[in-house]
Amino acid sequence: MLLTSPQGRDPSRDDGVDWGKHSTWIWQGLAVHWRHLPAGEAGANPCGSVVLLHGFGAGSGHWRHNAGALAAAGWSVYAVDLIGFGASDQPGAHRRRRLDNRLWARQVQGFLAEVVGSPAVLVGHSLGGLVALTCATLFPAWVGAVVAAPLPDPALLLGPRPWPPRRRPWRRRLKRWGVIVLCRLLPLELLVPLLAHSPLLALGIQSAYATPVIGDQELHRLIAHPARRPGAVRSLRAMSIAMALRPHAATAPTLLQRLRRPLLLIWGLRDQLVPVQVAEQIHRLRPDLPLVGLDHCGHCPHDELPEQFNATLLAWLAATPPAAGRGRPVIWSDSPGPIPKP
Repeated sequence: MLLTSPQGRDPSRDDGVDWGKHSTWIWQGLAVHWRHLPAGEAGANPCGSVVLLHGFGAGSGHWRHNAGALAAAGWSVYAVDLIGFGASDQPGAHRRRRLDNRLWARQVQGFLAEVVGSPAVLVGHSLGGLVALTCATLFPAWVGAVVAAPLPDPALLLGPRPWPPRRRPWRRRLKRWGVIVLCRLLPLELLVPLLAHSPLLALGIQSAYATPVIGDQELHRLIAHPARRPGAVRSLRAMSIAMALRPHAATAPTLLQRLRRPLLLIWGLRDQLVPVQVAEQIHRLRPDLPLVGLDHCGHCPHDELPEQFNATLLAWLAATPPAAGRGRPVIWSDSPGPIPKP
């Protein structure tokens, strides 16, 4: 169901970043904020649709430096706030609706079916990259290609593992209750407001960038606003529980092995949050995946080096037929030069 913005609430001012046309979509009773920027006049034939998926703690506004370039190149650009983030609803823990990458993948598939109306390329930053990978694996008919910049998952640090034996019910219940108790004991009601309303937030944002960004007030607002909303704490606790209890099949190593869609990895070589060693582990799992490293760049390549990121992304999209599934060599580069064909 599509709705206009609720009366008295302007999502375009929620994070201080006003690009694209803002709308609200109702999915499973939850309000989802999304943006759209139509394709520019780059040619007679439009390229198709691309859906941008933000990372942890951010929202659709974080694609402020990318949407215009994609639209100018002929892409119809959509960006959606995942449930629990941005200006979308922030629900708490629910027995049948766990806030993990599987739920967000279902949200994206619903968005493709009900809003976009056709398959699309998914471009995800950090957590959004994991969501894009999950959606492409679970719903391949709706995804033409995937770009993850970068791709985080603690399971990647463990390396390839055999499929774990099925635990006995009492062990599963014990693990579940252990995770729930631990997450409920965390003083998030104190930590989240403290972080969101203090200079610590600026320091946290800076840790994701290799270049100084503390004076970027627009960036500060788009990160601070979701964290200051009333539902931020309950959603953070719900997703912490759900992500910790994911089954083996929902982790990145398994999803990568099942993926049958083209996937481009873009990594900042100075990423301190998801270090480049994770990218090297991904290459061990899937040596056929192209991997572009951007020098002098941290965890947010799309926002820190947008011109290089956009050029790299558009060159790969131009050279990669959607759903071709053919492997390409690994590339490490400082510049967004053309990506060679296999």
